[in-house]
Amino acid sequence: MKCFVTGAAGFIGSNLVDRLLADGHQVVGFDNLATGQRRFLEQASAQERFTLVTGDILDEAALVEASRGCDMVFHLAANADVRFGPDHPDRDLKQNTIGTFNVLEAARKNGIGRFAFSSTGSVYGEATVIPTPEDAAFPVQTSLYGASKLAGEGLIAAYCEAFGIRGWIFRFVSILGERYSHGHVYDFCRSLFSDRGKLRILGDGLQKKSYLYVQDCVSAMLTAVEKARGKVNVFNLGTDEYVQVRDSVRIITDELKVSPSLEYTGGARGWIGDNPFILLDCRRIRELGWKPSLTIEESVRRTVRYIQANRWLLESRH
Repeated sequence: MKCFVTGAAGFIGSNLVDRLLADGHQVVGFDNLATGQRRFLEQASAQERFTLVTGDILDEAALVEASRGCDMVFHLAANADVRFGPDHPDRDLKQNTIGTFNVLEAARKNGIGRFAFSSTGSVYGEATVIPTPEDAAFPVQTSLYGASKLAGEGLIAAYCEAFGIRGWIFRFVSILGERYSHGHVYDFCRSLFSDRGKLRILGDGLQKKSYLYVQDCVSAMLTAVEKARGKVNVFNLGTDEYVQVRDSVRIITDELKVSPSLEYTGGARGWIGDNPFILLDCRRIRELGWKPSLTIEESVRRTVRYIQANRWLLESRH
C-alpha cells in the first residue's frame, strides 16, 4: 500500500511513518516543517520506499500533486496548541478545518478511497459522562482547537457519504513518548532544566488527565484501519486510567531526581479550554483486540528520559 501522511515530520506522524515502512508500505510524507523535525525522519529517509515532500496543507495544488498515486491518507498535520488558541483565533480554523478540507479534496481528486484522521478527545468539551464513549452527546465546545477538529470530523463524514470514501476518525487523549516535543511534560522538564528549585503549575494541580504512549497510539490506529470496515469509523484512543496533574509532576520530579517548590496558579483550569477531567471510554478499540502496552506512569517516565537524552528539542522549538 502507498500511504500519504500529512504532518509526517511531527511527533506522532514520524512514528507512524516508521511503523508503516517497517510493515512494508511505501510512504509519501508531507510537512511544512514549521514544527516538525527533519531529524525525526532520519531513519525513514534512509529507505527508498519513503519520500518527503515539503509543503503546506493550505496549498491544495501541492497536496494533489504529492498524494497522486497513493492508496490511503493519514491526515495528522494540525495546529495542536490548545492553550494559545484565543491568541490566534484563525489559526485553528485555517490549519485544522480548512487544511482538512484541502486534504480531503486532494484525496477526492486523486481517487483515494481511505482516509484516517487524528482528531481529539477535546471534541467532548467538558463531558457529563465519564468515561466518555464515542456516541456521547456533544456539549458546548470549550476550545477553538476542539471546535476546529469537530468541524474536520464533520467534513470527513460528509465526504464519506458523498464520494464513497471510507473514513477512520481517532479521538486521542494526550500522547506521550519518543519525539514528544509539545505539552505539559515538555514544559515541566524545560522549566526544571532551567531552575531545579521551583516549578509553576497552571491551575490547582487537581485536573484529571489521561495519556497514551505514542507506539500504542500508532498500533491502535493501524489495528482500526485493518479491522474496522464501516463507512465512518470513530474510535477513542486512550487508556482506562487517569492521573491528576500533581501526580504527573510527582513522576517527573522523581525521574529527574529534583525536589522543587511548587507554585499553583489556582482554579480548576490551567487556561481557557483546559478540561478539568478527561477520561475516554476505549472499549470500542479494545474489542478489535488492541490494548495499551504501557501505563500512564511508564509513559511519563519514558518521555522524561527521552527529553533528557535529546535536549536539542528544547532549543529547536518554534
